[in-house]
Amino acid sequence: MEPNLPDVVLWSIPAFVLLTVIEMVSYRLHPDEDAAGYETRDAATSLTMGLGSLGFDLLWKIPILAIYMGVYELTPLRVPVVWWTVLLMLLAQDFFYYWSHRGHHVIRILWACHVVHHSSEKFNLTTALRQPWTSATVWPFYLPLIACGVHPAALAFCQSANLVYQFWVHTERVGKLPRPFEYVLNTPSHHRVHHASQGGYLDRNYGGILIIWDRMFGSFAAEVERPVYGLTKNITTYNPLRVATHEYAAIARDVRAAGTWGERAGRVFRGPGWQPAPKAGAGAGAGVEAPAAASVPARATASASSAAPAPERTP
Repeated sequence: MEPNLPDVVLWSIPAFVLLTVIEMVSYRLHPDEDAAGYETRDAATSLTMGLGSLGFDLLWKIPILAIYMGVYELTPLRVPVVWWTVLLMLLAQDFFYYWSHRGHHVIRILWACHVVHHSSEKFNLTTALRQPWTSATVWPFYLPLIACGVHPAALAFCQSANLVYQFWVHTERVGKLPRPFEYVLNTPSHHRVHHASQGGYLDRNYGGILIIWDRMFGSFAAEVERPVYGLTKNITTYNPLRVATHEYAAIARDVRAAGTWGERAGRVFRGPGWQPAPKAGAGAGAGVEAPAAASVPARATASASSAAPAPERTP
């Protein structure tokens, strides 16, 4: 029997609109010269990407739901949907979200999906709505939950709750919270670090609701200096189609230009900043991680090789 759970995203839309308007007005009444703030074309692009993602997600959900239901029918396990199991499922989903998110930063073909969310040089509540149109790369990371008996509808509820929580952390209008909250939860301060393009901030703070996963797995960084948002090589376009596909196009160009199959595989499955080793060195295709600023892709993950183990997955 399918669990009857609310559509938390749908119910949250009025709050999204209200909070965004309040944030816009706050910048008008109390401008901050150091904050990224709002820019009309940037905000419009973020909104367009968000609306487009709704349509594309409906398409991706058809085959994904079929796979999830197939696995769910095969497993003998069943997790009942009661208040305390919902809390456990939220915790488990947040754990797998961490690895999904991390994977989408350190594997280039996955980064091509997630780069959309990082492509704005602003950081405000509309940035939360700048979502990819190719989110079909996310589903494998949650298969363990389905195999353990979590109903796909319950997983969808947990994913929606996680997404709704993350809306409010996309702001510069909230400073650091009291220490207990900053230690446990993903906060605006932590997420500003995640969206920053400085070398010390790259590929940090992947947590969705909880930041404890980053503390546990060595990917946490505190906000010290003011973040500079965007990519290490910004795309300078407001065209939604280019925003959605620019990294896939860059991968295709690099694969065509590659000289060996090893290099082609590296251009797709290694980190966004990966470069083949010089021929006089370890041999073409062995590869090294290039510094972020030297990366051909839109954003390199220079810190990933030192800070991140090769994850099974990340959003």
